Amino acid sequence: MSEAIPVIRTVDHGTARLLPDVDRERAWLLTVDGAPQSYVDLDDPTHLEFEYTRRLGHVVDLAADEGDPLAVLHLGGGALTLPRYVSATRPGSAQDVVDADGALLALVAEELPLPDGGAGIAVHDADARAWLASAPARSVDLLIADVFGGSRVPAHLTSVEYARLAERVLRAGGLYAANLADGAPFTFLASQLATFASVFEELALIAEPSVLRGRRFGNAVLLASHVPIDTVALARRTASDAFAARVEHGASLRRFTAAAQVVRDAGAVASPEPPEGAFGIG
Repeated sequence: MSEAIPVIRTVDHGTARLLPDVDRERAWLLTVDGAPQSYVDLDDPTHLEFEYTRRLGHVVDLAADEGDPLAVLHLGGGALTLPRYVSATRPGSAQDVVDADGALLALVAEELPLPDGGAGIAVHDADARAWLASAPARSVDLLIADVFGGSRVPAHLTSVEYARLAERVLRAGGLYAANLADGAPFTFLASQLATFASVFEELALIAEPSVLRGRRFGNAVLLASHVPIDTVALARRTASDAFAARVEHGASLRRFTAAAQVVRDAGAVASPEPPEGAFGIG
């Protein structure tokens, strides 16, 4: 078998690179403008390499009884790491993936194709918020938002108006999960917690302790629902993970949010620019 070589392609929102992993035969790292976007192992879709994807994997695992299929909407596609994971661990799931970079989706389809038949995964070239606005109400069990313009969450996906659109598509008991990024003093993250708390009764946050203590800039997974989130089971899984994380909820999360204000479209801003090297490679 010939040795895999990197693939470099200009896409709609920058320069994408697919870099083969020398340690795993059919595994690839996807970067856009140098920022890591996805890691996927075509031979083992249950292998989750990035810390935040492992945490989202735990969320998927606890979203329903083991193996039960789910209706899942993914905002942000990348190399389709999480859709592949859902398909492998919950066969029969119906999944829609929405990404505004059509050229990137085409690259992934060409170089990292889904199994024959698509594994129940439908991919759409569209803006995440526009898709939400037109999606059927109460149509999904799990909504995963992992949308970054470069290394920043776009402003139009941070407001209460956006949160209400996300809530509209969730079924009763459905769960919203978003990959965010911030660092001390956590102005952006606190504003997102306040914003989603104005729409959902139940919130939780998953992050590495060093991030929560303000020692470094990093990812945090926000969870929101109208029904209680099983934070005990989630904390058990995240604490025992190779990349251990903490689950904040209840009073500790309210203290973290403090006096943060709900974000509205008129004042929405993108998440902060990461410090140089925060998410880089090499």
